Amino acid sequence: MSGQRVVITGGAAGIGLVLATRFAARGDRLAICDADVIAVEAAAAAHPDWIVTRADVTDEADMGAFLAEVEAAWGGADVVCANAGIGGPAGRIEDLDYAGWRACLDVSLNGAFLTCRWAARVMRAQGAGLILLTSSTAGLFGYPLRAPYAAAKWGIVGLTKTLAMELGPAGVRVNGLAPGAVEGARMEWVLTREAAASGLSIETMRQQYVKGVSLRGWVTAEEVADMALFLASPAASKISGQILAIDGHTETLVP
Repeated sequence: MSGQRVVITGGAAGIGLVLATRFAARGDRLAICDADVIAVEAAAAAHPDWIVTRADVTDEADMGAFLAEVEAAWGGADVVCANAGIGGPAGRIEDLDYAGWRACLDVSLNGAFLTCRWAARVMRAQGAGLILLTSSTAGLFGYPLRAPYAAAKWGIVGLTKTLAMELGPAGVRVNGLAPGAVEGARMEWVLTREAAASGLSIETMRQQYVKGVSLRGWVTAEEVADMALFLASPAASKISGQILAIDGHTETLVP
């Protein structure tokens, strides 16, 4: 399992950085990109043996340059995580602006397209590989006040299942990760935005999220990484086309 070539978008912070450090800890080679210049600089300083590039996943030229760098260095990739995404605006759909809608889909869905298009080409040529796309429980349920995010993450589910069908005959597996509410700064930002949109307090929003999960709690980025590492192991060699929820069993996303 060790020594795999792993590419992660949105890899300099949050879930992406945890994924990267966990893969690296088992001996894998890492290439990450991120749009956040400060996060990229920090990751490059902390991990000089990684390929670390500032790239916007919505920019075809940026992604082309990053992926060409990876291909020149490694010749291909064994695991590609299309992880980059943003939370998007919160509010009733009649109150949302088109720019916010488009930006959310552009990063979360169009960025995944650019990443997977390259991964499909190199992995088909190799006859092996794993593509992991980061969806969300929002891609499995309706999500009031978060229509752009839910639409993007449902799109990731459709992309995952379609690519599994297209690439399976070539020996390439494709699966989706569907985290629930993940502890950390990003979820605190979500609570703030949703509280403002709903008129409820942040603490009330937090309690509603917890109540909507069977195990009555949130997950950690490390627990999401555990699933990714399993899917990238020989034990998961026949798992493809699946959306794996890491969420303590979300029952509802109704605020």
